[in-house]
Amino acid sequence: MLLGLAGELAALGTAVCWTFTALWFTAASRRVGALPVNLLRMPVAFAWLAAWGLVTRGHALPSDASAHAWTWLTASALAGFALGDLCLFRAFVLIGPRLASLVMATAPAFTAVIGWLVLDERLEALAILGIALTVSGLMIAIRERTAAPTTSPATEVGARARGLVLALLGALGQALGLVLAKHGMGDYDAFASTQIRVLVGAVAFVAMTTAARGWPQVRAALRDRTAMLRCALGGTFGPFLGVGLSLYAAQHTAAGIAASLMATQPLLVIPFAVWLQGERAGPRAVVGAAIAVLGVALLLR
Repeated sequence: MLLGLAGELAALGTAVCWTFTALWFTAASRRVGALPVNLLRMPVAFAWLAAWGLVTRGHALPSDASAHAWTWLTASALAGFALGDLCLFRAFVLIGPRLASLVMATAPAFTAVIGWLVLDERLEALAILGIALTVSGLMIAIRERTAAPTTSPATEVGARARGLVLALLGALGQALGLVLAKHGMGDYDAFASTQIRVLVGAVAFVAMTTAARGWPQVRAALRDRTAMLRCALGGTFGPFLGVGLSLYAAQHTAAGIAASLMATQPLLVIPFAVWLQGERAGPRAVVGAAIAVLGVALLLR
């Protein structure tokens, strides 16, 4: 039974990893900026992936990947890491992880549509209902307004609007990145595929940092031990474990289903928002979580 749900369980594992990643990267980005965090997490992930590949496959590098895999995983990295993550991390800073996660809840819908257009993945009626319930529950739960004071630094309308647009672009980038990765890797190892994406993402962020003249900011970030610790933890649970599990999930179930289960991450963020940011999870959050859990149950049927 569990083996038959390997993809779905990996997607839920991704959600757990990304819960901690969101908290660590938000804290690090607010200290040193989103671009240095995006760049510096890559060497951490690459080192873990090299060690994992050496132990599990006998290859520290993805030297056995086909040209097809390299081509499509490169495109996936540019969409998922360079566009999706950079926009998302900036949105975290502008509007906070909770509101950014609300917008990111649209990613499963984007993924299902792109998966249908690119991979010809056709979902059963119950799977579509499960996706709809999961996304609806997430939106209800995260959208709840509380009386607790917000810790988001963005109070201007313009900053809020930019944050919302960036979060939407992040959702689209992650959806496109997941579908392109599934198309590119085929039966190739999911963590080796992740290593290709991390390598391409690192090159992209080096180029972005150079174009933005951001190297002084990166050097300053390297001197911030607290930010670097959070960046290292986020790099371990994000582009190593989280992304690796997400590709494994996409490999073993429909991309839309995998994305829906991974999108439950905001529900896991809520307890930490209550604990760390003084927010209150009221009845709406409970109802939304219950609806999302029902959707997850349909996807795991």
